[in-house]
Amino acid sequence: MSGCGRQCFGFPSGQKDACSFLRQQTLNRRPRTSRRKKPELPVWWSDKSTWRDPSTSHAQLAIRKIKDYDSTFTSKEFPGIGQQIFIDAHAALTEFNKEKLHSLVTERCYPEMVRGNRYKTLRWRFIESLEPPRLVQARCPDMISKGNLYGQVTVRMHSRQTLAIYDRFGRLMLGDEEEPRDVLEYLVMERHLVNPYGRWRLHGKIVPAWAPPKDPIIKTVMIPGPKLKSGEQFEDLNYQIPKPNAVQWHK
Repeated sequence: MSGCGRQCFGFPSGQKDACSFLRQQTLNRRPRTSRRKKPELPVWWSDKSTWRDPSTSHAQLAIRKIKDYDSTFTSKEFPGIGQQIFIDAHAALTEFNKEKLHSLVTERCYPEMVRGNRYKTLRWRFIESLEPPRLVQARCPDMISKGNLYGQVTVRMHSRQTLAIYDRFGRLMLGDEEEPRDVLEYLVMERHLVNPYGRWRLHGKIVPAWAPPKDPIIKTVMIPGPKLKSGEQFEDLNYQIPKPNAVQWHK
């Protein structure tokens, strides 16, 4: 008999006490979690076509903190200000006015806007606003150190615009100047709140995962032709442009 009053029969060697065996089996058993994680509410509700955030209290807290540093900030008037910053920034981009563009966009947004625009001609125009812009989200996080506050506000803007991009040869690469398109955008505006000379600038755009892909860009390439002798014309040779070989890019 064991010390606990139970007789040991059929237990593995080295475990002669039934109580110690049961205790070891209990320790080896994996803990079972009884609580399940509640599913988070969807951020985008397609039935009303509005942006809903489950944590509305965080946005209200951020708006209050922004008003402590910017007394002129209001939830009703700021969407119009953000839309005007967006229009001025794209107008400066088409004119290649770097100094004005730096004052309207942040250091993160500037390289994303000017990347790949060298030797190209941009034609952009804001036609009208289909819906009044509205504030849909606000955050006021600390950056690098505590107390170094940045205010970030998301503005929903539904407008009609035209865009056309021409390459250095004057050929159309993307868009059309005469074909306006309806554009739905979520703009993120940012301001360094603790800086007394800070201003609201365009920080970026929120692109949802369900957004359709962009149109492909039509590129102009040079195909090497025959070497012409002095006095020869290319049209007189009746040269046939060879077709490129089919290449399998993806398996």
